[in-house]
Amino acid sequence: MNDRRTFLKVLGAAAGAAVHAGTADASQGYQSPGQRAQTTIRKSTLISMLPRERPYAERFALAREAGFEAIEMGTITVPEQAAEIREAAQKTGLRIHSVMNAEHWRLPLSSSDPDVVNRSVQGMETSLKNAALWGADAVLLVPAVVDAKTSYRDAWTRSQQVIRERLIPVARDQKVVIAVEEVWNKFLLSPIEFARYVDDFQSPWVRAYFDVGNVVFYGFPQDWIRTLGPRIVKIHLKDFSLDRQKGSFTWKNLGEGDIDWPEVRRALQEINYSGYVTTEVGGGDGSAAYFKDLSSRIDRFLAGEKPIT
Repeated sequence: MNDRRTFLKVLGAAAGAAVHAGTADASQGYQSPGQRAQTTIRKSTLISMLPRERPYAERFALAREAGFEAIEMGTITVPEQAAEIREAAQKTGLRIHSVMNAEHWRLPLSSSDPDVVNRSVQGMETSLKNAALWGADAVLLVPAVVDAKTSYRDAWTRSQQVIRERLIPVARDQKVVIAVEEVWNKFLLSPIEFARYVDDFQSPWVRAYFDVGNVVFYGFPQDWIRTLGPRIVKIHLKDFSLDRQKGSFTWKNLGEGDIDWPEVRRALQEINYSGYVTTEVGGGDGSAAYFKDLSSRIDRFLAGEKPIT
């Protein structure tokens, strides 16, 4: 009951802020290209994008020097490695803001096999503890996978039950949000449905992790952002070039695909989004120049411009 009251207060306050922000935009106009928008959005990248052969401290320094303020880590099961990561973050000043859970695809919470679910829960518990150790405030979770053996309805009810009964108590204890993401898992296929899934928990410890690129096959990211509104706690940035007639796509760097980035930025401003945007694109050649260019693309996006000139 306390979770529900807190959730309603948080959601109401955020929704009010979003309405206020939208009113301000209407009266003052969105800032013109070249003029940096006043924002609290911060730049982050994924650990998997950085050169894996380098020690964590070197990888973090590379990201920091390129202009990134934070990083999203993956789940780490070895305590000594987790401690090394924490030390590297402290040394370089690069904040670990979120953790991408490692087991939700291989071991989905929506499985009918209790052993699979138990191991999936253990993976999330490890991720939540990683986040608490590193000072991250959220763990990304793919909540369910619809397949030939798991119906859509079962994916919904099973995953919600496990999250509600077994994961929210851990998240509350660790003070880390469970950030549900929409991915290519044949689940949460509309923004209205995604919003309902999150709202069903009536808990501040379950929010939305929105991936801008994952919805372009069947929707428009700006529409999803406006619908999800204050439920969004984290954002992934990626881009695609689509061939809808052939049903194929090509991964692209930010600004080189089909996403309307200025419109996405306007949508984020309308909902008063404040937090991190994390790049999830190819790691390029792993050079400092590549990451500086990527960082500059985000700067242009945050200023309301196209990411590439």
